[in-house]
Amino acid sequence: MSDAFVQFRGITKTFGGVKALTGVSLSIPRGECHGLMGENGAGKSTLGKVLAGIHKPDTGDVVIGGTPHVFGSPREAMDAGVAMVHQELAFCAELSIAENLCMGRYPRRLGGLLLDRPAMQHRAEQLLAAIGISLDVWQPMSALSTAQEQLVQIAAAVGSEPRILIFDEPTSSLSEPEAQALFTLIENLKTRGLTMIYVSHRMPELFRLCDQISVLRDGHYVGTLPKAEMTHDAVVRMMIGRSVAEYFPQHLSASPGDVVLRVRNLASPRKFTGINFEVRAGEIVGFAGLVGAGRSEVAKAIFGLDPRANGEVELAGKPLPLGSIKAAMQGGVGLVPEDRKRQGCVLGMPCRANIGMAMLDRLRRAGLLDYAREKTIATDYFERLRVKAASLDAPVNSLSGGNQQKVVLAKWLARGGRLLIVDEPTRGVDVGAKAAIHALIDDLARQGMAVILISSELPEVINLSTRILVMREGRLAGELSRKDASQDAVLRLMAGVAQAA
Repeated sequence: MSDAFVQFRGITKTFGGVKALTGVSLSIPRGECHGLMGENGAGKSTLGKVLAGIHKPDTGDVVIGGTPHVFGSPREAMDAGVAMVHQELAFCAELSIAENLCMGRYPRRLGGLLLDRPAMQHRAEQLLAAIGISLDVWQPMSALSTAQEQLVQIAAAVGSEPRILIFDEPTSSLSEPEAQALFTLIENLKTRGLTMIYVSHRMPELFRLCDQISVLRDGHYVGTLPKAEMTHDAVVRMMIGRSVAEYFPQHLSASPGDVVLRVRNLASPRKFTGINFEVRAGEIVGFAGLVGAGRSEVAKAIFGLDPRANGEVELAGKPLPLGSIKAAMQGGVGLVPEDRKRQGCVLGMPCRANIGMAMLDRLRRAGLLDYAREKTIATDYFERLRVKAASLDAPVNSLSGGNQQKVVLAKWLARGGRLLIVDEPTRGVDVGAKAAIHALIDDLARQGMAVILISSELPEVINLSTRILVMREGRLAGELSRKDASQDAVLRLMAGVAQAA
């Protein structure tokens, strides 16, 4: 391509004997927003990290504006004008927002002896304001939600004034309004001539933002579609070699059973208050709301993760003690958390051990772990969720983000129980695996399990749920039946424009 500004030439990268990329070559014109798609493990994030200097390719190079590069570090890539918004958030958790945003460029005074804190605050506030958000920049990163961390990372990347900006699943933890604000920002950046690479599994946003979409499959470059040829079927066929029909939940064919979960006056200081709802056997109750509305906090309280929670929770007619994870698990409650890296899995342990972790009490024989049964269960869910890893014994941190998510989900699906709470279950998961996860969640409900589904993807929560509860500012704003649950109706409740019927 004669007008190419970024060129990948024969990029090959191997990790522990597994080829993540094999001879990948593609070109991106200057000032274009170029989509990159593929199943989990296809090599999308790896290709972005090669450009960002995080991974050094085994063979091949990157050409930027006619100059070949083989970056040996992120600093070299940054010096060449490359910035990246990562799917997996990477900050110094105990440092403040301001310290993280100014890292490597700390303003100083008194001849460099002291940090210039007013200047740090001013720069951090400017960077956040540039993407339309306002936060206390002296609070530690550990105090932020996943969505807020993502926004801070976007502010850091945009604020470095790059020539090339890579977005890796940037909306995976954002609410719909926050995602729309990001889209507006990207469109503005494109008018300024910035070249962007946009990695996502969400086709509507790719179709809206991107001039072209390139597809990878199993580490190989498959092809590129111009905007005029972008359709759901065309992209999916390039990704996985077949079409994927929209999934219709089968649990709706039967009436819900007895009440499994009853929540009365559940509250937690400065998080949520006055929460009342029920979930019946065979139901999928969706929770929608803006980031910070309290959805995940309610889920954690039910699972025993909030020691300050108060109120009444009953499971199958019996009181469930608050603040006790052990009691929740023994009662048959499972939680797939929003943050897989910090709460969902042990990154350095094998996939097999992670999948069996939630059911160790059932895998023991005479006090010893039944490794054969653990392997059988792990193998089953590897196949059902199409997990891509070198082996069952590969550590979770060697997997792509989407495949890590599948391992976390497999852990709780394998355990079963009365109630499963799934918080952003398909975050960072490709279209094929998403359909499989939807089918598995639906199958659990069809078999009589009660399910709470928390998702920022409105089509997901609307399509799968029996009914939807909408939260706003720590309170339940209303409930929508399946027939009344349009995107407009949900968004109006989320924004406080409408009241519950």
